[in-house]
Amino acid sequence: MPASSNGEIPSLLPQITDQIVVYLPHLGLPSLLPQITDQIVVYLPHLGLSTLNTDFPEHFNDVKFVCTGGSSTRMAEYAKLFSALANVPLSGNLCNRTDRFVMYKTGPVLWVNHGIGMPSASILLCELFKLLRLACCAEVQFIRLGTCGGVDVKPGTVVISSGVVNVALEKHKFVQWIQGKQVKRDALLDSQLGDDLFGTAAEMQLPVDRGLTFGTDDFYEGQMRLDGPFCDYGEEDKLAFMRQLIQIGVKNIEMESTCFAALTHRAQFSAAICCVVLVNRMEKDTMGLKECHGEFEKRPFQIVSRHIMKKLNSQMNRTI
Repeated sequence: MPASSNGEIPSLLPQITDQIVVYLPHLGLPSLLPQITDQIVVYLPHLGLSTLNTDFPEHFNDVKFVCTGGSSTRMAEYAKLFSALANVPLSGNLCNRTDRFVMYKTGPVLWVNHGIGMPSASILLCELFKLLRLACCAEVQFIRLGTCGGVDVKPGTVVISSGVVNVALEKHKFVQWIQGKQVKRDALLDSQLGDDLFGTAAEMQLPVDRGLTFGTDDFYEGQMRLDGPFCDYGEEDKLAFMRQLIQIGVKNIEMESTCFAALTHRAQFSAAICCVVLVNRMEKDTMGLKECHGEFEKRPFQIVSRHIMKKLNSQMNRTI
């Protein structure tokens, strides 16, 4: 899905045409208030960035890929690995003025953590959209790399999302509450990008599957876990619900997909979700210790980094 008909990112900040400063708070960048009309600074507060400390076009104009996942440690490790793989410099943490998020840059790739759940992810995404607009970036791909629970899918399998399902079991919809009113947004991913990632995984002979992703509002009851502090249902109820998910095409469960798909679609960015299964929810709820699935967590990175390298090599060949 192209950013726009002319390949440019549409203006996401129509209200700041005469301003020089925008704030993105959770990225360490300032937040924009509509009443700010004669200030000359833009802040991105949660990113810790502003036009006072950052020349956005100078530092970010070459960005073509945004890779995001929940864990700050994991995203830092992915950035380090990609730097070595692609032989490009690794930046320091570009959000070091805040403890909300971390962000690293390796050439045209940003590696940013979004935290756990949709509220945190939405803040990160909104401020990234502002950052990319300030940097005048074009044709950027967003890819979420993460972990998930499988729905009759074996641990270690990477699921490339074909679409998303919300907590009401509605396909391709994200629900927001604004001014006390329910607002539904289309939550769509780029099918071609998803196909590319699936094909790359198959080429690498990694276990891969394609299907819908169920995005929930919490980790325990919302995912029908039996090992939480509250549980008003039993094993049979859980299995019946898992079978219901299977019937509508769900392959995995996590907590950011509907928000991620809706916001990237609304901002007109190409986006995909690539998550590795840590536990088959038809068999158990507990994921086990980290050392048991450390190798699995590398699989989304292996697929996405191969995809990025192919794209970069293709672009280089076209310019020769």
